[in-house]
Amino acid sequence: MESPDPALQFYIPSSALQRIRGAGAQEEEEVELRATVLNSTLFKPSSSQGRGRARKILPHEPEPQGDVMGSQVLFVKAGTHRVTDLPQPIILTFLCSKQVSSGTCVFWEEMDDGSARWSTGGCETSYNGGTFTCSCNHLSFFAVLVNPELPVSEQNAANLSYITYVGSALSVVFAVISFIIYICLHRRRPEKAISVHLHLTGALFCLHISFLLGSFWVWKLKGDQEDWVCQGLGLLLHWSLLATISWTAVEGFHLYLLLVRVFNIYVRRYLLKLSLVGWGLPTLTVLVCGISGAYGKYIPKDSSNRSSTAEICWISSQFPHRLLVSYATAVAFPCLVVLYNSCMLGLVVFKLWALRGGNSNWKNGSRENWSRLWKDCVSVLGLSCVLGLPWGLAITTYISLAGVYIFTILNSLQGVFVFLWSVALTCKPQTDSNFSSRDPSSQNMMTTSFNS
Repeated sequence: MESPDPALQFYIPSSALQRIRGAGAQEEEEVELRATVLNSTLFKPSSSQGRGRARKILPHEPEPQGDVMGSQVLFVKAGTHRVTDLPQPIILTFLCSKQVSSGTCVFWEEMDDGSARWSTGGCETSYNGGTFTCSCNHLSFFAVLVNPELPVSEQNAANLSYITYVGSALSVVFAVISFIIYICLHRRRPEKAISVHLHLTGALFCLHISFLLGSFWVWKLKGDQEDWVCQGLGLLLHWSLLATISWTAVEGFHLYLLLVRVFNIYVRRYLLKLSLVGWGLPTLTVLVCGISGAYGKYIPKDSSNRSSTAEICWISSQFPHRLLVSYATAVAFPCLVVLYNSCMLGLVVFKLWALRGGNSNWKNGSRENWSRLWKDCVSVLGLSCVLGLPWGLAITTYISLAGVYIFTILNSLQGVFVFLWSVALTCKPQTDSNFSSRDPSSQNMMTTSFNS
């Protein structure tokens, strides 16, 4: 029997037809076989509306998530009775016309209590070369639930690459300027916070310069060709990324000590210990990866890849444990740091709100107070950049194309944001002199530094 849609094919083994005919039936007896393609809008999952016990067609499975691929549901029926527990499964193939990240074969399960949903019971899924193959031991309404990847056209991929290159080049320039500003500030005000900013700026400079060098060098390589230069640049890029994330975590920790443990704090060799974390852990990690031969030329599978739109010297595509290393160091670690620093930023907002709320003059609503509120908001926004919270916007790349652009722009301009923060720190003594004399408690809270 031909399928009603060329993109949907199915095969029913002879043993299934024997089961349908029933024991003792004549082999010449014909079995009516029907196949229909329906629109998925006709299938709306619903919860139980009564207290009656549900009748399960097949063993209950966790409810799968996703959209029906192509909005098509294939209905296969043979004979007049429900067919389950076939000795040999029927085979259904669904051609995939769009790029998807994953898919699951499902069937429509109805209960006696009136509820209905998609279920995976009795079905196994395999995916190969744009085709989903479903092996099911029963006949029913079948579909494939998929999680579609966000498509990025070649034009958008080129635009994102240009934005990244230009933004990284600007970050390199402004990181150098910020480095000079922090050195001058440290000579005038030798505070530990400025020293931490100085280390973070150095890590950001290394990150963006290694990214640009790795991107440009890989253009000179042909095909799958790799050389020791690309391997070295890949190691440098990985080390710089880990160092940047580590120093943003150090920024959050230092902020925690400033806000929570304000008075009478003495930490011996404080900066040395922070440097062991900020520079030592990344160095140890890349040494292990380098000995394992992890670095080389990374080639994205396709242009719809969100994390990279071009080849680059990074963790080699040929490295067998590339996914494990990438997700552990470039996904899981940044996520933990962003989560921790988000809590620290929330603590800053709470402290500022408590400080302003406890000030009797604050409730007057004067122009000076509103100006101070605006400065507080700018300070929180600046802190969010210093704490590396723009990395958390990676989740928006799974939502829309605009999210990809926002994430790319903000993270490629990290050096510019650090420069703006350094300028704000330079102007702080003049702008906050009057406020410091009126509110010494906030001055104690925000300017406490650590002696080594």
